[in-house]
Amino acid sequence: MASHGNKSEEEAAITEAPNTPISTIVIIVAMQTEALPLVNRFQLTEDLDSVFPEGVPWVRYRGVYKDLNINLIWPGKDSILGVDSVGTISASLVTYASIQALKPDLIINAGTAGAFKAKGAVIGDVFLAADCAFHDRRIPIPVFDMYGVGLRQAHSTPNLVKELNLKVGKLSTGDSLDMSPHDESSITANDATVKDMEGAAVAYVADLLKVPAIFVKAVTDIVDGEKPTAEEFLQNLAAVTAALDNTVTQIIDFINGKCISEL
Repeated sequence: MASHGNKSEEEAAITEAPNTPISTIVIIVAMQTEALPLVNRFQLTEDLDSVFPEGVPWVRYRGVYKDLNINLIWPGKDSILGVDSVGTISASLVTYASIQALKPDLIINAGTAGAFKAKGAVIGDVFLAADCAFHDRRIPIPVFDMYGVGLRQAHSTPNLVKELNLKVGKLSTGDSLDMSPHDESSITANDATVKDMEGAAVAYVADLLKVPAIFVKAVTDIVDGEKPTAEEFLQNLAAVTAALDNTVTQIIDFINGKCISEL
């Protein structure tokens, strides 16, 4: 055992980790439409010898871009209904499994989202989340209420924000595409600019396992606008996914060769 005056090997590794160049990245993406442009951009290939448990629909694309090992993880299609496995359960499961199998230095949760014109958002904006919280885990008991909100800070990236001139806002997550009155009051309490269906779940697992995570969200629909959410989301999905693709590419280029502490 190390003396009180010296750091243990484990403590030293934790201290030095932020100053180690980023080598392995995991990108968590909920929908195939969001994933494929990034797969093509970085020339990733599907891993047919899966690192995940047998029988799960999760898909891993991997490749090397400059000095980075990139892994893009998509939860795949629901085995019964054939739709994208969106939502917090799939997001938390694939995040946990990816961290265990791939040991990433950084997680990027990239995807589309709704946003609020009252916060200055417009269609096509891309936000970096400052923090993530849930809006549909209502537990009106002292302390349990805070657990339900589950506020987690995203990894601080002041240099990245400055270099790319990114917009920053708070992210609120729930398992419904629409917004009930109860959800609306919780989202308002979360002071959220952006609303999605995965981010806070990814943040919870990343925080639990001590992996830095950032959240990149491109706006497909204006939640407090006049158009129905589902209609506006589908109308703008393709164009906004292109904006997401461009921003994630810029982020990857910025990250290349840097340490966590330099973001």
